[in-house]
Amino acid sequence: MAIQKLYAGAKLRELRGRLAMTQKAFADKLGVSLPYLNQMENNNRPVSTAVVLGLAQEFGFDVTELQSGDEARLVGDLREALADPVFTGSAPALADLRLVAANAPALARAFLDLHRGYRQTHERLASLDEALGREDARLRPSPWEEVRDFFHYCDNYIDAVDRSAERMAGQCQPGESIAQAAIRILAAAGIGVHYAASDTLRAFDPATNQLTLATAAHPATQTFQLLLQLALVTQAPLLDATLDLARFQSDEARSIAKVGLANYFAGAALMPYHAFLQAAQDTRHDLELLAARFGASLEQVAHRLSTLQRPGAKGIPFFFVRVDQAGTITKRHSATTLQFARFGGACPLWNVHQAFELPGQFLRQLAETPDGARYFCLARDVSKSGGSYHAPTRRYAIGLGCEVRHAEAIVYADHMDIAAADAYAPIGISCRICERRNCHQRSVPPLERHLRVDPNTRGLLPYQLD
Repeated sequence: MAIQKLYAGAKLRELRGRLAMTQKAFADKLGVSLPYLNQMENNNRPVSTAVVLGLAQEFGFDVTELQSGDEARLVGDLREALADPVFTGSAPALADLRLVAANAPALARAFLDLHRGYRQTHERLASLDEALGREDARLRPSPWEEVRDFFHYCDNYIDAVDRSAERMAGQCQPGESIAQAAIRILAAAGIGVHYAASDTLRAFDPATNQLTLATAAHPATQTFQLLLQLALVTQAPLLDATLDLARFQSDEARSIAKVGLANYFAGAALMPYHAFLQAAQDTRHDLELLAARFGASLEQVAHRLSTLQRPGAKGIPFFFVRVDQAGTITKRHSATTLQFARFGGACPLWNVHQAFELPGQFLRQLAETPDGARYFCLARDVSKSGGSYHAPTRRYAIGLGCEVRHAEAIVYADHMDIAAADAYAPIGISCRICERRNCHQRSVPPLERHLRVDPNTRGLLPYQLD
């Protein structure tokens, strides 16, 4: 396998800007010529090994940051946006999109914001009656989309919140569980914790300083809700400072993001970074062993694995996704080059959809995307009981995966023939941007291709793609 060249012009320019250095001074420090640095900053040349070493030695720069997943995410988002029928011309070449994402990421994000605004306006016009009855029909992303994109482009890792949660977990006394520690810390803040039969998982009354948790909830869920409330009470300044940096456009988005950050804190406190990373490596990422060790659910463990992206102590770059029974993606994050569709469902050939058919089993899959990248994929159904016979049970499927080069570190990949080319299922991102011509599960033709329909011929599809 050929070694992939490292292009990191945007990162070099960002670092030089932080140091307030001219190109000449920066080149001298790195021991390269000014023209050579200029070419690297414009991605005309890859970053050399000597420059990587110079960045580490001269500036103490964490060189793992050069391999950011931002470019892959931007390319995936741009391809999906440009597949919109509003763009009648031929789609830009993949190489051009990569060039934009690498050299002008701010411009790429501005384009995505513009397309999102267009799409939302189009949707409002399609339901004119509703739009006319609203006073806030403004061009802006929905609060959910805004928060989703915030975590998406943060690599699902919030350093300050993660480290604060790790420090809180370190406050556990000998023989004390994280739940007992949370109750003790809340008591010190004047907050009492009670359990009651209720349909509400967590209810906090600021007037009485009483926190009530549902007795029917799973112990892992109770602990998680305890830690979430602890974050809202004791970490408010940190959460607000993080929200200020995000600059959300609406109060709704800020409120949703605050709960999201509190959720993040809860997961990071339940599974402290270094302890969890070491345990994940020791168990070869066995979800059940990790869940038992940290008193967490399988979904919580899988999600936490996807957040292990601390500079200088990164875990395996995983993607994580949660899908409902209709195929709608309800949670998504990827630290890999595989990026999920922002809108609509996932590829039907992906094993996460089969998890509903085989409850209680871990499903393994080797998959290959149209760009030739290969992945190991793990899927499992998860159920959330309503706590009584008449209460509905929520069913989801979770997917966890990584590039196949990390398969040896994953216990679930044991005894799989990763070298066999025919072992890989051909999956895509979504039908409208997938390049595969003969997929038997294709629901709609790709928007960037021209169709030919021959009434006298019927192949795998009722049309042919040029």
